[in-house]
Amino acid sequence: MKKIFLSVIGFALICRLSAFGQVKEDTLNSKTPFSLYTPVSSSDTDNYNPTALHIDEINLVSSYYKQNGDHSAITGGIGTEKVSDVSNGLDLKLVWSGNFNNKNTLSLGLGIDHHTSASSAYVTTTGLGKQGGTRIYPSFDWTLENAKTGNTFGIGAYYSGEYNYKSLGADLHFSAKTDNKMGEFSVKLQGYLDHVTLIYPSEFVQVITPVSNGATYITTASGNVVLSNGGSTKPSLPTKPRNTYTASFGYSQIINSRLQLEFLGDVVAQNGYLSLPFHRVYFSNQKDTIEKLPSSRFKLPIGIRANYFLGDNVILRSYYRYYLDNWGVRSNTANLEITYKISPFFSISPFYRYYAQTASRYFAPYEQHSPTDQYYTSNYEYAQFTSHFFGVGFRIAPPKGVFGWQNLHELEIRYGHYTQTTDLVSDVVSLSLGFK
Repeated sequence: MKKIFLSVIGFALICRLSAFGQVKEDTLNSKTPFSLYTPVSSSDTDNYNPTALHIDEINLVSSYYKQNGDHSAITGGIGTEKVSDVSNGLDLKLVWSGNFNNKNTLSLGLGIDHHTSASSAYVTTTGLGKQGGTRIYPSFDWTLENAKTGNTFGIGAYYSGEYNYKSLGADLHFSAKTDNKMGEFSVKLQGYLDHVTLIYPSEFVQVITPVSNGATYITTASGNVVLSNGGSTKPSLPTKPRNTYTASFGYSQIINSRLQLEFLGDVVAQNGYLSLPFHRVYFSNQKDTIEKLPSSRFKLPIGIRANYFLGDNVILRSYYRYYLDNWGVRSNTANLEITYKISPFFSISPFYRYYAQTASRYFAPYEQHSPTDQYYTSNYEYAQFTSHFFGVGFRIAPPKGVFGWQNLHELEIRYGHYTQTTDLVSDVVSLSLGFK
């Protein structure tokens, strides 16, 4: 099964909040009811026009994703990759102003995904194992924006949990505009502390019940784990840590009234248990084992984004990224989206994305790994392939609201079709509703 993260895929309801808010240090002396700090002196009141906390925006997004293929990592690079996923989320943005009209934005998000995967049943050899799962991922972000300079500072926190994976994350982000407000430099520092549950294929698990105390143990590739007294309850499986640290840098520049450029770069370091224990590998001598990958990884993606206004009705949005890591993967991504405004309130946006990558030095197909290899995986995420993703989006934003409902200020529907040279194919439909 190929793990899918639904940022652009799906059909059903996801409630999404607008990006992360903006807050400034001057707001700490605010007289708003939410301030815990000393009020400003009377000499400052000429520049002090606080506004009460209010809901600025609510975004709901639902998506449905479906894929098919025949290179499941769970069965060693062969077998079904059928997956379906329904994703629903809610984003709520709260805004208020404090001293000197500095803007505070509080963003709260909650997402729920439910997926079914045919290949996950084959974690057990019978094909009768767990075939679905649910992921819950709340988020929080608080940002300060200086009304005079436009500079921002903020913090965020994240959680994601599903049956075999738990993740805690936090970030610190800030931006600074140039004196003429035509350029902006931004930095975001993120850290994720994850734990992977050690779920092994059934042929690598042997249950033993010692006579001395009646406790039941599971013997796996990592040692003995206590199950329960008498083995009558669900196993308490061990976990292993996986940490990810990212520093993201960006610089955007308004070149003229039609062209805007943005330069992007990330530095990503991972360490810990970077394999998945339920991914099988079959060697050339027909022996099998579980995936084994290095305990550290370094990634370096760099990119450029360009938006061009071609007349009053057409916007060209383009993006290019080059990626490399120390596992031997190199990739190129090129994306183009053309937004055409059919009327002042209705637009259509066809898009296309091209992607090509080289294989990791640790990848080999089914029964192609040598028993002497130090590291090995048959997960086609690390294979050499080329992919194409194309589709279209429709957006309406009438001044009196969608369907005459003034609070519903926009509605967008997107469809995309994905193909990969490994014979993986997928389709996604998404619905986004924006409320003011």
